[in-house]
Amino acid sequence: MLFLVLGRGKTGSVIADVAKERGHGVRVLGEEENRNASALTGPFLAGFDAVIDFTTAEAVVHNLRACFANGARVVVGTTGWYEHLNDMRELARRKGAGFLYGTNFSIGVQAMLRVARELALAAPDYKFHITETHHISKKDAPSGTALSIRQVLESANPALQVEIISKREGDASGIHIIEARTQNDLIELKHEAFSRRGFAEGAVRAAEWLAGKTGVWEFSEIASQIS
Repeated sequence: MLFLVLGRGKTGSVIADVAKERGHGVRVLGEEENRNASALTGPFLAGFDAVIDFTTAEAVVHNLRACFANGARVVVGTTGWYEHLNDMRELARRKGAGFLYGTNFSIGVQAMLRVARELALAAPDYKFHITETHHISKKDAPSGTALSIRQVLESANPALQVEIISKREGDASGIHIIEARTQNDLIELKHEAFSRRGFAEGAVRAAEWLAGKTGVWEFSEIASQIS
């Protein structure tokens, strides 16, 4: 397959490496080459099996509009733009494109989300909170992953009101801790990413899955199919 990776940041670079290791062709496009999605024309996109976007909240919506207008298949791991999510979902459907998005493409985080739901159901009288730590250059806070965890917990137990504490330190790839506490005890569930490779592997495998498909999916819906 041939993939287009949007974004020359640290995660985008690892995605390109993983895709090559898995036998795919890769073209990487930096934001300086693609301002306001100017490079994403129909003839250019037609050569790719899927597009993988790990850019910025400011760039991603422009990229999606251009890709969907041309019926492309797009995997999006960028966060901080979800106020536009419903519009982008509708646009993808209307244009017959493929759209797979998620706040975290790590298979380990997907497992954590499933366990978190069970924990909220099993411990309804506990008080929950989430602590998330990321590198200092991460712009959105709370992280998209922390918001997803909160959504899972509060959906499982609507009585919960889950606080999120955000920290930005050094070059941390991502630490998420769920605490469930009473006066009697503490339950703690933690996921720590040691590098960006886990996210990259999930994103590439998601692009492999999406190639040739039309529709809209959130990564947690299909993660079990690629794990």
